[in-house]
Formats: sequence, C-alpha cells, structure tokens
Amino acid sequence: MSIYEHLSTFAGLRVCDFQHEHEGDTVQEHYSGEEEPDSPGEAAWRVGSWFEGPSFDDLFAAFLERIDTTEVTHLIIGFWGADYDDGAVDPVPVLAGAADRLPNLRALFLGDIVMEQAEISWIEQSDITPLFAAYPGLEHLGVRGGAGLALEPFRAPALKTLRFETGGLPAGVVRAVCASELPVLEHLDLWLGTANYGGDATVDDLAPILGGERLPSLRHLGLEDSEIQDEIAAAVAGAPIVARLESLSLAMGALTDLGAESLLSGQPLTHLKRLDLHHHFLTDPVVKRVHAALPGVEVDLGDQQQSDRDWRYVAVAE
Repeated sequence: MSIYEHLSTFAGLRVCDFQHEHEGDTVQEHYSGEEEPDSPGEAAWRVGSWFEGPSFDDLFAAFLERIDTTEVTHLIIGFWGADYDDGAVDPVPVLAGAADRLPNLRALFLGDIVMEQAEISWIEQSDITPLFAAYPGLEHLGVRGGAGLALEPFRAPALKTLRFETGGLPAGVVRAVCASELPVLEHLDLWLGTANYGGDATVDDLAPILGGERLPSLRHLGLEDSEIQDEIAAAVAGAPIVARLESLSLAMGALTDLGAESLLSGQPLTHLKRLDLHHHFLTDPVVKRVHAALPGVEVDLGDQQQSDRDWRYVAVAE
C-alpha cells in the first residue's frame, strides 16, 4: 500500500494549504474545503515545497510572515526536499526555532508526503526530540517516514495522540517512547514495518507499552504493519494494558491463524469497542471464529490476503 493522498483533515480541522503561486512571485494560501477559514485558528495549515518552485525554508518563512501564526493551533509539514536535492532542509530545527511564533500550536504532523513526492521509506527524518521541548503544549503528533528517525526519552505533559507511520520503525524510537513521560496519552499508533526498511523492534522492546505502567491514560493501541505480527499478537493476548483499552489494532501486518489463535485463547477482548485486524493472512474458518467470539465488538477483518508459507508481506514497507 502506498500513500497517494495528502491529509484533508487533521486532529479535527480541515486542511488549508499555504502554497506558492507559480505565476509571479506572490504567495497565496488555498483552502481545501468549500470556503476559507475566518481566522487562522480554524484550519490545519499545511506548508510543503515541491521539486520546482520555492524551497521549504522560503515557504515557511513566508508562512510566518503572511499568516498570524499566534492563532495557529494545527500545522502540517509536507515535502521539504529530498536528500539529494540542494534545497532540502531538516524541518525539525526550523520548527523548533519558530516556537515563539507558534505559541498556541497543539497539533503537528511531520511528513505529509505522498508517493508522487517520495515513497514512505525514502522520507528522510531526523531526531525529533527537540520538538517536545519547543512545544510543551503539543497534544497531537504524527510522523511519517522512518529513515534517519531518532528519538530520545522525553516528557510531554499534554500529548494525547502519538502516531508513527513508517515502513520500518527503528527500535531506538520504540524504546524512547517506552521510556518517556506521557501521563495523558490516549492514542498510540506504531507502524513497525520490516527489518529491510529499518523496522528492527522486537516484542521485548514493546514490553513496557504492553505492561501499561507508564501509559495510565491509554485507550487506543495500534501495533501495526509488522512482519512479526503473530509474535505481537501472542504478547498482546496476555498484556495488562489490554484490559483498559477501548480499541486495539494489529492491522496491516503478517497476521496468520497462529496469531489469531493466540488472541482467541488469551484474555477476553469482549470489552473492546473495536478490533482492527485488516490486511491479514487468516483462513476463512478462523475469520468466522474471530467474529463469533466477539459478537459485540466492531471487528475489521477486511483485506484478506492469500497465505503463503514462504512469503507474507505487510501493507506498507517501501
């Protein structure tokens, strides 16, 4: 699966593109909805460059100049250039350096980049730790791309949603999340990916998340897009965190009957509102057993793949 479309909404707000007009040198903002927002705080602003046209640095500087960013609460960072491009920049120090211009930022998505610009495994990230110090009021953070991604343990007293979309999530990032202070985190999604693209996290790395001691407010957990999905399912089946979840996702990975059997024979899942297992390698009889075992749960078992003992694939890798 590749990502073909940019975000149209983010954390409850519709997206407003800040784009450069190629006719002349003016910079104009374009709203993706039916009408422009009455104030900057009513939209999620996206700033991103293209292969031609102004650099990300220039666009972001223009954004800070033209928009009253003291009112901006939601910000999406799109394409900032490829590593082989002279105009490429690291957006993290740019964002950290602009913290005084964005005092009310609550939601940030780093890497709203689609296949036409770069495959997910080609997105060059960096150490994102400075963002948490720069924006202590951040409530929602999404990151796309795992190449070069790094993270140190951090404290985020307001963070409610943390989402990593990658074809390979480095184990160091997983361990940093586990060691961080996240007292109000409610929603955690980790696209773990494959070892071929840097996804080297093990079930042992996930143990602090599954134990739940450091995540007292968590209500949704997604451990997704993994080539070791059966091992993860076996660990989840007895994990203390599950009892307080409202929704659980083990979707997009190489889940087989073995992993489903672990879930069926483990702790009860009937308290869940939703269980997402889409993109899986379950056989028809096991699909029916899962549905039968969870009559009151919204279960997504769509996108059934044909099982091959020699090759099973995750939904998002390259």
